[in-house]
Amino acid sequence: MSQKTASQPNILFLMADQMAAPVLPIYGDSPVKVPHLQSLAEGGVVFDSAYCNSPLCAPSRFVLMTGQRPSRIGAFDNAAELRADMPTYAHYLRELGYRTALSGKMHFCGPDQLHGFEDRLTSDIYPADFGWAVNWDGDESRPTWYHDMSSVQEAGPCVRSNQLDFDDEVVFHAQRYLYNQARTRDERPFCLTVSMTHPHDPYTIGEEYWNRYSDDEIPMPSVRLGDAERDPHSKRLRALYQADTAEFSEQDIRRARRAYFGAISYVDDQIGKLINTLRETGLDENTIIVFSGDHGDMLGERDLWYKMSWFEWSARVPLIVHAPERFKPGRVSQSVSTMDLLPTFVDMASGGDYGQYAVPLDGRSLMPHLQREGGHDEVTGEYMGEGTVAPLMMIRRGDYKYVCCPSDPDQLFDLARDPQERTNLADDPAYAETLQSLRAEAAERWDMDAIHQDVLESQRRRRLVASALSKGRITPWDHQPWVDASVQYMRNTLDLGDLEARSRFPRVK
Repeated sequence: MSQKTASQPNILFLMADQMAAPVLPIYGDSPVKVPHLQSLAEGGVVFDSAYCNSPLCAPSRFVLMTGQRPSRIGAFDNAAELRADMPTYAHYLRELGYRTALSGKMHFCGPDQLHGFEDRLTSDIYPADFGWAVNWDGDESRPTWYHDMSSVQEAGPCVRSNQLDFDDEVVFHAQRYLYNQARTRDERPFCLTVSMTHPHDPYTIGEEYWNRYSDDEIPMPSVRLGDAERDPHSKRLRALYQADTAEFSEQDIRRARRAYFGAISYVDDQIGKLINTLRETGLDENTIIVFSGDHGDMLGERDLWYKMSWFEWSARVPLIVHAPERFKPGRVSQSVSTMDLLPTFVDMASGGDYGQYAVPLDGRSLMPHLQREGGHDEVTGEYMGEGTVAPLMMIRRGDYKYVCCPSDPDQLFDLARDPQERTNLADDPAYAETLQSLRAEAAERWDMDAIHQDVLESQRRRRLVASALSKGRITPWDHQPWVDASVQYMRNTLDLGDLEARSRFPRVK
């Protein structure tokens, strides 16, 4: 299975961080300007109901990488460790003969910072240690790394930011990787993952992208609620990031959304650069482009911000597969998730003939959807991060979304009739049978007490390790990209003619 076949496609997997699917024009009426994404959508397969499986950065990414649900792999919060012995799509594709590379964010925590990637072109924007572990043991102190409302209060244009520095580097190295792939004599196909941190807050972006929009173009949140109308988890989230006490105006909200829209346009331009690089190198002829994200952003909907909830703006993600020569363009209405990407990538690489996975997968291949042969219509999700005090689970099937937590009342929404999730049907007698069926399924699927105990034990271990490793000599786990400058550019150890010939593309005949 490790030999390359002539039919193996390259895979370019593009990720945006915290990009809410409902805000994109490919999913509805929106002023957001994304011509490159719209072009991908027009020539690709668009999934209209794609979700993350845990609405927080690291857990969502670990699930995406492994095809495993969060509780199975300990993906509890943003300081969880992804075990080195857990196969990822990078491991499987490498086994199938691929070069695997990552440029950008994946939020790996722990000593293993590769997880199957042969090359990691940049460091991560987030720390690799356990310092962000959540505490369900009742500590009332508020960690300094929690979200607060400063991102909204300080929203607006900038000249530079931490995130612009990072994403500019991510795309530069990704383009260089593609150029090198075109020039190399290595016959292996590649899977390049390019993971940008925009449009994740803070809500600031360069003047060029800020000025692509005017205040008049920015729609305000469509659902606003009084405190009595909020569910317990929403109340906890608002307290967590201090939305219930911070002072901010309607204009602050508009500016935050405007900056977020500008950041999406920035991401779109970076995607355009990568697509152009594929075209000018000829790599586009055998490359499948997949675009998605790790979770969304509430952006003030329901008076909530950021992610960490199962409402649509937080949990739904964009998903486009572009390979018009392989998959007829169109749209898929069934509910799928990013947990399904690993088996999909393996099917793409193996022609659907991989065989036995090393461990049972929770994700299911999207190839039946892509080939118009049916496919599943179900998503399950788990959230054990900040803002909840017990496991918060979700089932999305057909028209319904069911959310349950031992500490909170059930929630049931009919998204076909109520896409804005205004009416909780859990107490409606007309839906009693549906509710009971989903309750029974959740009880069979999840042992809430056991998962809760696993979370507590993991948090305690990681808090102790983080505290101990912060004392004395500190050995960071953060990935350190290394370049051998002695074989770069022009060196006396290299034959000049051979160097110039290898570096020039296209080659001179």
